[in-house]
Amino acid sequence: MSFKGKMQEAAKGKQSPIILALDFPFTATENRNNILIKAQKILNDVHPYICAVKINHHLTLPLGTFDGVQSLVEQIRGQGLLAIMDAKVNDIGATNQVIAEYYYAAGFDAIIANPFVGWEEGLKPLFAVSKHRNRGVILLTYMSHKGAGEGYGQTIVDPFTGQQMPQYVAFAKKAIQWGADGVVVGATYPEKITEIKQILDDRTAIYSPGVGVQGGGAEAAIKAGATYIIVGREITLSEDPVEAAKRLCEAIKRI
Repeated sequence: MSFKGKMQEAAKGKQSPIILALDFPFTATENRNNILIKAQKILNDVHPYICAVKINHHLTLPLGTFDGVQSLVEQIRGQGLLAIMDAKVNDIGATNQVIAEYYYAAGFDAIIANPFVGWEEGLKPLFAVSKHRNRGVILLTYMSHKGAGEGYGQTIVDPFTGQQMPQYVAFAKKAIQWGADGVVVGATYPEKITEIKQILDDRTAIYSPGVGVQGGGAEAAIKAGATYIIVGREITLSEDPVEAAKRLCEAIKRI
């Protein structure tokens, strides 16, 4: 089964489109083993209310890819969830391929990449190894932070057609052309979700981060066309992560 199919099955089985961004703030005095224990506990507590987990540098840097992170991925998979590596891959093709190979060897189901690097000698090798290993690629299309418009919102000229368009529109079209399994569009910009949804036309799933602390609303993002909602600090830094995840899941179900 493709990654896209696995995500659909996981969301259906858990009755939730929520992806947990398992991020913690940097604390110089915190023991790395304590970070792992904290991550394991949150996973155990909230897994009934989520369909996948996204891991970023917040955990790969202190824990190591083949040490703590790989054990977390095994736990994630064991709980009927999928594991997404938020590497934001954006290098030359040979390096991108190596990055993907390592994360897939650690058990990740999909990787997030940045289309700014282009196709030839850019993301083409990453897509090739992902297809070979039956893993997914999700492309950044419009990020959730306030400065996203400086890059993703700039007007560009298509080098092949000469047509002017916003950068994020070009990236949405590339997601279809390249066969991406999903695109990232910030929940903080529901109007962009709607616009990109019209381009994708259900061919590619929309993953929306920025819910909660960054100001994005889960319900607004879903109504705008998001397929999955990525939630981090709203759950991980909550005094009661279970209640936070449960409350959000129930609110989405009511839409």
